[in-house]
Amino acid sequence: MSEPIIHFDHVSRIYTMGHMEVPALLDVSLDVHEGEFVAIVGPSGSGKSTMMNILGCLDRPTDGTYRLAGTAVETLDDDGLAKLRSRTIGFVFQSYNLLPRTSALDNVATPLLYQGVKRSDRIRRSQAALERLGLGDRIFHEPTELSGGQQQRVAIARSLAMNPGVMLFDEVTAALDPETVKEVLVTIKDLAAEGMTCILVTHEMGFAREIADCIYFTDNGVIVEHGPPATFFDQATDCRTRQFLSQIL
Repeated sequence: MSEPIIHFDHVSRIYTMGHMEVPALLDVSLDVHEGEFVAIVGPSGSGKSTMMNILGCLDRPTDGTYRLAGTAVETLDDDGLAKLRSRTIGFVFQSYNLLPRTSALDNVATPLLYQGVKRSDRIRRSQAALERLGLGDRIFHEPTELSGGQQQRVAIARSLAMNPGVMLFDEVTAALDPETVKEVLVTIKDLAAEGMTCILVTHEMGFAREIADCIYFTDNGVIVEHGPPATFFDQATDCRTRQFLSQIL
């Protein structure tokens, strides 16, 4: 098997608060190969967001090794980390983080400006990403003229226009009403079907069961259990995993 695009080897993240050390992630190891879809689930405060921030090169491990697309993340300075992130990672957050009073097209195109992409290519790539997500008739609409689901799809298009190797989705449906959750999940499902490498933090268990290749359950900063959906949902061996599933299913 080829080298994984993401390789965590005994990664920990410990924050210092005054005289206290607060462990947010402890001894986590995982591999994600190109084209895989991984779901991360767990209770609030279990370390999911910390893991995503490290995966997305927004934070660094305190201990352990993280290799992204063959590069050892912990060896990079801030500039090197930013360059690796911009060329490899598409990160979509719970909040859309769209520029107000700015068209969908310009919201998608703006990050490409900072990559040095010339204007004609910025427009071409941004329009293609929006059309790919079914927003071709909304390219000149501002955020206030879009539904929550449409705004989140603009945020996804913004990441896709960067041509990332990996897409990270951190609770992207949490701020949406139930009617618009489905349209965003369909978008993510389509990306997975196209072979995009995806990592998703979610509480949408039905979606994780349907689409994920592997599911990781975190608790207190530790990966307690992981496996393919059939095994994870129907044959979980850890009592904490079974307790968590019994409360949400």
